[in-house]
Amino acid sequence: MDVLSIVGVILAFAAVLGGNFIEGGSLAALFNLPAGLIVVGGTLGAATLQTSYVNLKRALSIFSWVFVPPSFDISGTVGKVINWSMTARKEGLLGLETLVDTEHEYFANKGLRLLIDGTEPDVIRRTMEVDLFVQEQRDLQGARFFECMGGYSPTIGIIGAVMGLIHVMRNLADPSQLGSGIATAFVATIYGVGFANLLFLPIGNKLKSVVQDQYRYREMIVEGVIAIAEGENPRAIEMKLQGYIER
Repeated sequence: MDVLSIVGVILAFAAVLGGNFIEGGSLAALFNLPAGLIVVGGTLGAATLQTSYVNLKRALSIFSWVFVPPSFDISGTVGKVINWSMTARKEGLLGLETLVDTEHEYFANKGLRLLIDGTEPDVIRRTMEVDLFVQEQRDLQGARFFECMGGYSPTIGIIGAVMGLIHVMRNLADPSQLGSGIATAFVATIYGVGFANLLFLPIGNKLKSVVQDQYRYREMIVEGVIAIAEGENPRAIEMKLQGYIER
């Protein structure tokens, strides 16, 4: 569980709603169904229009990473790669066959199988980097869906505001209808800007950060596997991979 994400959401909305309360505003004044429908529905529709089904599906599947990101035990994986290198050095690459069935992480398992097959280092790099690049781009496209929502939301809020003002202008002769139109106009603007800057853009950026961490983790595995294929000393491999561990 990413506690910072939860704290960030609570702090952001507490600051906005708390400031409104201190100024004498009521919580009920910020709730407006027409404004919410215009902004949320319009933003979701616009973002969906420019997104493919595959990317939309990926965006929804990785949304949980904002609060429960995938865990990467980089230190443990470095130790695991060193163990592979020591096994390969003592028993040869075929000695890694006993480790394949115990390695459940897809990317690491693929690297092991390439080593066992005696694949050339440059071929290993090209093969694994295809997976690395494709997975990164797919996840980034999912994150960009939320960034798109953050880009459209303020504009949709302005559309809601203009629609509210149109309602006001059409009912100038009936003062009882003016309040709801003005409320929709201002609240729609708040929703558009607020959702963009408090939710959609932060979510997109957080997901991109998780994707970058995942890329760095897999890149480390690639470097370790290639180093083993090139016959490097386990100590040298360890020193190389230590650079991926945050200090």
